[in-house]
Amino acid sequence: MMLPAALLLLGVLTAVVAPRLLARADWADREPVVALWVWQCVVAAVLVCCALAMTLSAAVAWQVVRGQVFAPAPHAVVEAYPLGAAAGPWAATTAVALACGGVWSAAMLVSEVVRARARRRLRRAELLVRAPLLPGEEPGSRLVVLEGERPDAWWLPGAAPRLVVTTAALRRLKGRQLDALVAHEEGHAQARHDWLLHCSAALAGGFPQVPVFAAFRDEMHRLVELAADDMASRRFGRLTTALALVELNEDRGVFGPCPTPQAQVPQRVHRLLAPPDRLTAGRRLRLTAAAALVPVVPVLVAFVPGLRALG
Repeated sequence: MMLPAALLLLGVLTAVVAPRLLARADWADREPVVALWVWQCVVAAVLVCCALAMTLSAAVAWQVVRGQVFAPAPHAVVEAYPLGAAAGPWAATTAVALACGGVWSAAMLVSEVVRARARRRLRRAELLVRAPLLPGEEPGSRLVVLEGERPDAWWLPGAAPRLVVTTAALRRLKGRQLDALVAHEEGHAQARHDWLLHCSAALAGGFPQVPVFAAFRDEMHRLVELAADDMASRRFGRLTTALALVELNEDRGVFGPCPTPQAQVPQRVHRLLAPPDRLTAGRRLRLTAAAALVPVVPVLVAFVPGLRALG
C-alpha cells in the first residue's frame, strides 16, 4: 500500500501547491491560452494520481484485478510490486472509494452536458418564437437578430452554432465593433471553450469541498474570456474590442463601485487598453512543455518499481 499512498500524497500536493503557484504567476493574464493549458494539465495530474492509486489498490486487494493489470508484465516486474502483502481492509476501501469518486465525476459530467443541451434546446425554441424564419431564409443561418432593448450577444453552440445579437446591440456597436464582437464569440466556438466550462463545472459541482476544482472552474470562466478577447483584438485591434465591451456592458452597472456578476469586464477592458507584454515564444514553449510533463510524473512514480526491476 505504500505506492498508492505515495500517489495519493502526490495528488494532494499537486492540488494544493499548483493553484497557489499559478495564483502568484504574473504571466497568466498575459498568456491566457498557455494558462488554460497549464490548468488542464494540473487537474489531469490530480485525476491521474487518483486513477493510478485506485488501480494499484484494487490490484493489492483482489487477485482478479491483479491478474488483469499485470497479465502482460514479466515475472520480475510483478515481484517488484508488493501485491501479495497483507494490506488489510485499507486496499479494498481505498479502491472502492476512489472508484466511487470516478463514477461520481463521470455522472456529474454527463449531468452537466445534459443540462447544457436542455438549455440550448430551450434557447433554440425561444429563438424560433422570437425570430421565426422569413420566406426564403435558410434555417442554417449563423446570425440571428432579436428585438431587444438591452444590448446583448451570445454564442449558441451545438450542431448548428449561431450568434445571437439584439437590435439594441446593433444600435450601440459602431463600425468594426460588431466585427470584434463576432470574432470574440467565434473564438469561443473554435477553441471549444464550452467543453472546458462543462468539465470544470462538473468537477466543482461534484466535489465542492475540493478547492482545486473550484479554482479550476473560476479560472476557466475568466481565462476563456481573455483568450477570446485576444483573438478579437488581433483581428480588429484592442481599442475596438475594448469599446465593444464597454458598449455592451455600460448599462449593466459593471463599471460602478458595487460588484456585479460581470465584475471582470472592467479588468478585461483595462487589459485591452493597457496590454501587458507577451512572453517570448521560447518561454511560452517552455511553459507548455513543462505543463505537459506534470501528468506524466504520477505515471513515472507508478512505474518506478517495474523500471527498477528491469534494470
